Amino acid sequence: MRKLMMALGLAAVTLTATACNTVKGAGRDIESVGQAGQDAIN
Repeated sequence: MRKLMMALGLAAVTLTATACNTVKGAGRDIESVGQAGQDAIN
C-alpha cells in the first residue's frame, strides 16, 4: 500500500512539473508573437 501511495505521489509531482513547463513555454511563445507584431507595426 505504501509503495502505491509513493508511486501516485511521484506521478502527481511529475505531471504538475510538466504542466508548469508547458504553460511557461506557451507564455513565451505568445510573448514572442506579440513582439513580432509590434516590430511589424513599427
